[in-house]
Amino acid sequence: MIEVTLETLQMSLVSPHRIVVLREVDVEHYLPIWIGPCEAEAIANRLNHIEIPRPQTHDLLVHVLDVLDADLLYIHINALTDNTFFARLVLDVNAQRVEVDCRPSDAIAIAVRLDVPIYVAEEVMEEAGVYPERDLMPQGQEDKDLSVFRDFLSTLDDASPSNKDG
Repeated sequence: MIEVTLETLQMSLVSPHRIVVLREVDVEHYLPIWIGPCEAEAIANRLNHIEIPRPQTHDLLVHVLDVLDADLLYIHINALTDNTFFARLVLDVNAQRVEVDCRPSDAIAIAVRLDVPIYVAEEVMEEAGVYPERDLMPQGQEDKDLSVFRDFLSTLDDASPSNKDG
């Protein structure tokens, strides 16, 4: 498993498509995943510390885990099949490990609420991960600048996302 962090959430003002971008820890290796607008909003609200008067679905699940005394250990984006990503919530329930199938977007929305690690299967990162091309970076540009990756995102065809959240 490869640990990743949530690097950015890209939202288009002219289309309903959203992309969450995960970055491998300590490496410039990115995993873009197309997600729905509701899940993108749920992630963005939490990242921006926006309080919603009533619990949304992801907040509800966090409350259910709390009431059941279950701990979310981490999320695992574990498969990519037919251009659809799959994930699992990995829980500790009564000292037993329990895995629950989940869409990556929902898993990420829950993970940001509970501040738990995000992992990606090595084969998923190998198949769908993106390395920015160093040749395209201007001389002297810092490694943390994502302009090359944003250029890559702008070239994607909005009409037909190839990698999507299941």
